Amino acid sequence: MLALLFPGQGSQTDGDRAEVERLAPDLLQLVLAEMGEDPFLRVGESTRYAQPAIFVTSLARLRGAAPLSGRASVMAGHSLGEITALTAAGALTAEDALRLVVERGRLMAAAQAGGMIVVKASIDDAARVAEAQGLAVANDNAPGQVVLSGTADRLDQAVAAARDLGLRATRLGVSGAFHSPLMQPARAAFAAVLDDTDFRKPAMPVYCCATAAPFTDPRRQLAEALTAPVRWREVVHAMHRRGVRTFAEVGPGRVLDGLVRRTLPEATRTPLQVEEPARA
Repeated sequence: MLALLFPGQGSQTDGDRAEVERLAPDLLQLVLAEMGEDPFLRVGESTRYAQPAIFVTSLARLRGAAPLSGRASVMAGHSLGEITALTAAGALTAEDALRLVVERGRLMAAAQAGGMIVVKASIDDAARVAEAQGLAVANDNAPGQVVLSGTADRLDQAVAAARDLGLRATRLGVSGAFHSPLMQPARAAFAAVLDDTDFRKPAMPVYCCATAAPFTDPRRQLAEALTAPVRWREVVHAMHRRGVRTFAEVGPGRVLDGLVRRTLPEATRTPLQVEEPARA
C-alpha cells in the first residue's frame, strides 16, 4: 500500500518557481492572482509567502507524478501539507484550497509571538523540558526530533535547560510559536474562513496530524491544528498499521522522507519521478 506525503513550511527550494511554471503554469497564475504578488520572490521573508509557494509547488509535482499518485491508497500532510493532501484527495478544489492557504499564512504571520526550538530528544524528555519551561510541544516529528513553541525568553531558557540535561537544542528561524496556544487568534479567524469553504468527501483516507487518524471533520480539525501539536511520528506509525509499506513525498525538498526513514527504517521510500508535461 502506498501513501503520498505532502510537506509543510521549511521544505521550499530555490527551483520551485521554475518547476511550477514548467509543470503547472495555471497554478502559478492562480497564486499570483490570489496574492497580488509573487510569493516565490519573498518565500524566505515570512510564512505568509512560504505557505502558498509550497502549496502550489506540491500540487504541481503531484501533476507531474500522475502514474505514481494513481496508485496511492492513503495521504497525509505535515501541518500546511494537510490542506494539500485534502486537495489531492478531492476534498477541496485547488482554488478553494489556495484561498485557505493564503489566509492561513497571513493569519499565522500576523500572530508573530515567540518562536520555536528543535530538541534532539525523545518525546518524553522533550515534553519534560517543555513543561518545566512553560512551552508547548509543537511537533513530534520523528524519534529524536521534537519541536517546542513558546515566547522568546522561555525558548532561550529552554535551550539552556536542555543542554544542561545533555540534550541538543537549537532555535529555529521562524517568527511565530506555531502549533501552540499563542496561535489562538489565528485559529479563531481561520475557523471563520473554513466555515465558508466547501468540502467534499475525500477519495481516500487523509490523516490528520492532530489526531493521527483520518480526518472526520476537516473544518474543525484544520482550525484546531493551528494550536495543536503535529503528531507526525504517530501518523507514520498509524499508516503503517493500516498496511502502508511504501511512502512517497510529493512536494519540494525531502524533509518528510527523512522523517519516515528515522521513524520506520524498514519502510520503502519511493523517490518521486516527475514527468515533463506533454507539449502541444
